Amino acid sequence: MIDFRSDTVTRPSKAMRTAMANAEVGDDVYGDDPTVNELESWAAERHGFASAMFCSSGTQANLLALMAHCQRGDEYLCGQQAHNYKFEGGGAAILGSIQPQPIANEQDGSLCFKKLAAAIKPDDSHFARTTLLSIENTINGKVLPLTYMLKAREFTQQNNLALHLDGARVYNAASALNVDITEICQHVDSVSICLSKGLGAPIGSLLLGSQALIKSAKRWRKVVGGGMRQAGIIAAAAKIALAQNPEKLAQDHINAKYLAHALNQFTDISVNLEQVETNMVFAKFSEAVDMANLVDKLKADNILLSAGNPMRLVTHLDIDKTAIDNFIKKLSHALSQTSTSVKVS
Repeated sequence: MIDFRSDTVTRPSKAMRTAMANAEVGDDVYGDDPTVNELESWAAERHGFASAMFCSSGTQANLLALMAHCQRGDEYLCGQQAHNYKFEGGGAAILGSIQPQPIANEQDGSLCFKKLAAAIKPDDSHFARTTLLSIENTINGKVLPLTYMLKAREFTQQNNLALHLDGARVYNAASALNVDITEICQHVDSVSICLSKGLGAPIGSLLLGSQALIKSAKRWRKVVGGGMRQAGIIAAAAKIALAQNPEKLAQDHINAKYLAHALNQFTDISVNLEQVETNMVFAKFSEAVDMANLVDKLKADNILLSAGNPMRLVTHLDIDKTAIDNFIKKLSHALSQTSTSVKVS
């Protein structure tokens, strides 16, 4: 099976499975799991923070960050396309009583600081209190440069806001920028890092921040049912993912560009190659293509795709150039059966 739907579909390596089987464990709610404790301590130091917390998912890590930064009735600024606004079930509002104030993302995924400044509420009981800016890097595969991260830090300091980074794929950003991860993390008060996407762990995300922030977030983790017991079993795999797999992301980016060039050979498909910055390719199909039929035919041929148009295709640890070549061959055949126009490949 070749799965382009997301980098969340990676399978744990043999080394991860062995580490999971042999992990020393304890009750993490009591703070007794040595493998979780070691992961959190190592991760905090590695990323330049005072403390860290192992969470079950990126959605949970983002929610706990928002709840730790904000009180009931506060609001956070974010992008219209922000994952913690658009794709996380409205958790901040539903569970945290925190009001999101979304701002339209610019074409490069960034947020305009003038628009953000205009959205900050005055100190008036009629309004929610603006207390936090949440940004995302990468966002839809696009990388926010270090200069933008610095400006975001300056903006929040000038406006007395905290700064949270949804860093689900922040290691992709660091790889694309060819910098150490701390060059990005140094600018924010907290960051969530997903370990089960491109880094390849089966489960888990980290939330990193100050000791006070993580203490508050741990309390909220328990409140929302996120307290885990012998979590060292999954933390063992997460440590391998975080320690060994960041260097592999560069190949995912190379493979994404290879895929994008291959897709552009079809007359029914167009890809903006300049927009392929990391491991995501957005392919626009012509109206001549029956998209639902195309996805079904390729699924029957052991290739999984998302049905959107533009279609997002994501490269990851389990996809190499041979898999891409196989996909392109099968795609050509499927298009010949599902498109009313003539293809050239």
